[in-house]
Amino acid sequence: MTIGTGGAAPALPGNAMTIVCIVDDDTSVRRSLANLLRSAGYRSRVFASGEEFLALENFDDVACLLLDLKMKGLSGIDVMQALAHLDIKFPVICMSAYWDEATLIESSRYGASECLRKPFTGDALLTAVEIALQPRH
Repeated sequence: MTIGTGGAAPALPGNAMTIVCIVDDDTSVRRSLANLLRSAGYRSRVFASGEEFLALENFDDVACLLLDLKMKGLSGIDVMQALAHLDIKFPVICMSAYWDEATLIESSRYGASECLRKPFTGDALLTAVEIALQPRH
């Protein structure tokens, strides 16, 4: 993954949910993404698995989810299915080095706002997060 920040930190609304959650079974990816988000002015929480993320008692402060699709245990698609079943809604940005047509269709079926192919640039990720956090009308 190429890390780079191309601009100033985002202006986040004062009372808005501002935590970007990262779910990836690769420790180095979680660490890199958390550092990138922090450098751009975002708060983040990291989770090593879909199971760990879904064990949260409360999703109210989740502004956006960065979700690896290919993990041990629950896949990213499994996590999106569980969130849909629980009627929990926030933007999801899918990440994977392994894309195929079926995966793209399935991730869009569950409302993924973006699908990034690993490795991606820091700028690509920050742009996707910025777009995902824009108010919906």
